[in-house]
Amino acid sequence: MNMAKRAILFSLNFLTALHFLLLPIATAQTKGRMVTILSIDGDGIRGIIPGTVLAFLESKLQELDGPDARVADYFDVIAGTSSGGLVTTMLTAPDKDNRPLFAARNITSFYLEHTPKIFPDSVRNSFVSKITNLIGGPKYDGKYLRSLIKGLLGNLTITQTLTDVVIPTFDLKRLQPVVFTTKDGKANVSKNALLSDVCLGTSAAPTFLPPHYFEIKDSNGSIRTFDLIDGGVAANNPTLVAMTHISKEILMNNFEIVDMEALDSNKMLVLSLGTGIAQLEDRYNARDAANWGLLAWVYNNGATPLIDAFVDAGSDMIDIHVSTVFQALQNQQNYLRIQEDKLAGDASSLDIATIKNLQTLLQIGDSLLKKPVSRVNLETGRPEAVPGEGTNEEALVRYARLLSEEKKFRST
Repeated sequence: MNMAKRAILFSLNFLTALHFLLLPIATAQTKGRMVTILSIDGDGIRGIIPGTVLAFLESKLQELDGPDARVADYFDVIAGTSSGGLVTTMLTAPDKDNRPLFAARNITSFYLEHTPKIFPDSVRNSFVSKITNLIGGPKYDGKYLRSLIKGLLGNLTITQTLTDVVIPTFDLKRLQPVVFTTKDGKANVSKNALLSDVCLGTSAAPTFLPPHYFEIKDSNGSIRTFDLIDGGVAANNPTLVAMTHISKEILMNNFEIVDMEALDSNKMLVLSLGTGIAQLEDRYNARDAANWGLLAWVYNNGATPLIDAFVDAGSDMIDIHVSTVFQALQNQQNYLRIQEDKLAGDASSLDIATIKNLQTLLQIGDSLLKKPVSRVNLETGRPEAVPGEGTNEEALVRYARLLSEEKKFRST
């Protein structure tokens, strides 16, 4: 069975399961007409790309609803992995006035100011650092990132976010994903982690930054430990994790939608933002890989083939599964995946945080808005431009209108 057929079968089974899962709450109290989901991929400095897209979306929301409008006001769930988890927290953590800590337009400034210090060029190019990274220890010590995140977020916990967040991590000790959510934090003291700990856990990319350890004491005094690494190990593209979270909340009667007979694509509005993938090229091949040992799979001429394969495969498969659901029900426009698929050179790296490269990524984000809407080809797994659906910019204008209308419907 080829990849496309497997994706279709998986997605239809997923959709069918959701249908029967949600039938019992068809008479739920009115809350809204649809579920709104924002998902942000991980990948280091490339988080500046979705930051650019979010700044544009927020500007359109402000044109409709005033200058105080913020992205967090419009989405039921915002999911983010790794760098996307940091962006999610920036959008949803409250300030002293209980408004988002960052406006979307400030995300790119954050990356420009801080990523050169998180991934210092002097360390990246250091011979000693390369040897240390090769034989034992991460490339960067993570001290600046820890200080920055703890300083920004203080004692805020995940239960205090302004909308429900979903942030995947991976527990190295238990060898299993751990997904932190606002709802879980409220229901279970042992999951009510500090936002700073969640951010440091989800962004602890293997070989780049050290794993993050912390403890939480529950109401009985029992201690739960967390040994976390980058959420990209579990879900670099967290879109499906967010959709599954929503279905769980509806099952538990914690999320109510008007006239809900099934959670199909007509009841969901999903915006999924990628951080870019390398342009289609022969980066590796079977002939060379046949001679690779353990070291070459982990580190090969400055690249990391094993990590690249896991991260790219996971993100692409999620896009295929989710896109299949919406295409099968002929409601493709309710799922918008914005992804740059032609990164090359330094722009495809996770940590080359030179001003020149960061400016290049900013330009890529701006150019991405002007590109035509793309949708994954279920046969090839690659995104293709969709005739007649305009540009990503035009699609985001449409999404802003739908989000604004949904918010106003709920408020009345």
